[in-house]
Amino acid sequence: MTIFVDIGALEDIPRQGARVIRTAQGCVAVFRTLDDRVFALDDRCPHKGGPLSEGIVHGDRVTCPLHNWVFDMNSGSAQGADQGQVRTWPVRVDRGRILIGAELVSRSNAA
Repeated sequence: MTIFVDIGALEDIPRQGARVIRTAQGCVAVFRTLDDRVFALDDRCPHKGGPLSEGIVHGDRVTCPLHNWVFDMNSGSAQGADQGQVRTWPVRVDRGRILIGAELVSRSNAA
C-alpha cells in the first residue's frame, strides 16, 4: 500500500499548468489538466533533458518545450514516432489537496 503525503492545494497549480517539487530523486513536475486531473512525472524529457514542467498540457498529454516530444501522462510513454519513457509517480487529489506517494517525498523538500 502506498502512503501519500500532502504537497499543496490543487488551486496552487493553474489548469493546464505545472509546478515542480524538488526531491532526493530529482525534480518532479506535477501537472493539472483542464478537468482537474493531476499527474506527476520526472521533470526531464528523455530526449534532450527538456523541462517538461514548462511544456504544454493538452488533455492527458504534455509536450516537451524543446523538441515537441509528446508524453502520455498516464504511462509516461512517448507518443507517435518518438521513443522513450518518463517515470511517473503516484499522485491523487483528496478534498482539494494534492497527495503524492511518500516514497518520493520522504527525503525531499517541496518547492
